[in-house]
Amino acid sequence: MRADSYDPRGCPDIHVEHYDLDLVYKLAGNRLSATAVLRVTALTNLQQLELDLTGLTVKKVSVGGARLLRYAHRGGRLQLRLAAEVPEGATFEVTVRYDGHPVPVPSPWGTVGWEELTDGALVASQPTGASSWFPCNDRPADRSTYRTSVTTDNGYHVLAHGTLVARRARAATTTWVYAERHPTAAYLATVQIGRYVALPLGDSPVPQHALVPATLRRPASRLLARHGEMMRTLTEMFGPYPFTAYTLVFTEDELEIPVEAQGISVFGANHVVPTDGDERLVPHELAHQWFGNSVSVTTWQHIWLNEGFACYAEWLWSPHAGGRATDAMARHWHTVLARAPQDLVLSDPGPANIFDDRIYKRGALTLHALRLTVGDQVFFDLVRDWTARYRYRSVTTADFRALAHEHAELRGGEALADAVGALLGAWLDQPRLPALPRR
Repeated sequence: MRADSYDPRGCPDIHVEHYDLDLVYKLAGNRLSATAVLRVTALTNLQQLELDLTGLTVKKVSVGGARLLRYAHRGGRLQLRLAAEVPEGATFEVTVRYDGHPVPVPSPWGTVGWEELTDGALVASQPTGASSWFPCNDRPADRSTYRTSVTTDNGYHVLAHGTLVARRARAATTTWVYAERHPTAAYLATVQIGRYVALPLGDSPVPQHALVPATLRRPASRLLARHGEMMRTLTEMFGPYPFTAYTLVFTEDELEIPVEAQGISVFGANHVVPTDGDERLVPHELAHQWFGNSVSVTTWQHIWLNEGFACYAEWLWSPHAGGRATDAMARHWHTVLARAPQDLVLSDPGPANIFDDRIYKRGALTLHALRLTVGDQVFFDLVRDWTARYRYRSVTTADFRALAHEHAELRGGEALADAVGALLGAWLDQPRLPALPRR
């Protein structure tokens, strides 16, 4: 097993092509009974593998396409030993039956994963919380398709990532089945359960709606009144929206921060009536559908590619919402960061710092500096090419450098390409904050 300081979880020797999840959840008592079937491909000659599953009890494990010798579940790791080595490229199925009371997973960045609400449940797994509710290869680069079936009490709305393909009501429970056909990292898989009503927000370029408690419908309508316009504006800047729909969920409980999932963003009741500029969180989470969800990072080392673009989306939307110009936002935050410690390297911040606010703001400033250097036409052509070329793929900082060099050289020759290389080197690889280029 190969270790990675940014991604210590998961198993780099396998790729999970598909998860088939059947969940039965009883809200009274926060009780989950489930079966997961994983279609796995060996990325090397393989006789043992590990999956992440935390805080739940494994009842039975079986393997199809290979013979299971034994398994052990300890410390949040489900270890499987096969009777014989399977060759690189071989595909087999792992079936895990498990149950228990799901709780968030402790992490250096707080608890993440399945969380019981006052009246419902949510999943917010970034970066390492997926194992709180299903056995998985919890690595951002391992992207899979999903079928997620959730059976729970009548009267509750269930949302999972993907498209609703079936809904079957019984006397006391309803089963909701979602299919996710887009390659999805485990941390972006989600389930949301609550007494929600649907609030339509727009239908162009894709359907958009919010799920909110009935008591929050009116303030949510005010907050999201221009969401359709926001979606169209960001689509013009970033390229086609990468999924078939977009849903915002507002829980009845308060949440510390919003979080993105595949095709979904999750907010707390405290975010419905924003204070201190929190309305910026709506474009931020929407932008993650392009940057982080469609174009994902290979490892958390490159998280600035997710958060820098999402933060920059806040600044790009600001003048459309009647706020400050994008350049004014950038120069304000440059002044703020100039007073902060100059000890963070954006391209390699260290695992403990992946959610440092300087990642977000300096990432956005890097993009603004690049835009000022190459001009709007080259910059937005580059961004749209980035989201198109790497759609549903995983990327690194080196990939972004290469594409920026390509666009700069194509439009401005070797001199502009050299200038872009020097600029990105200063912003990404040096701890000291560079000056912003002049307009």
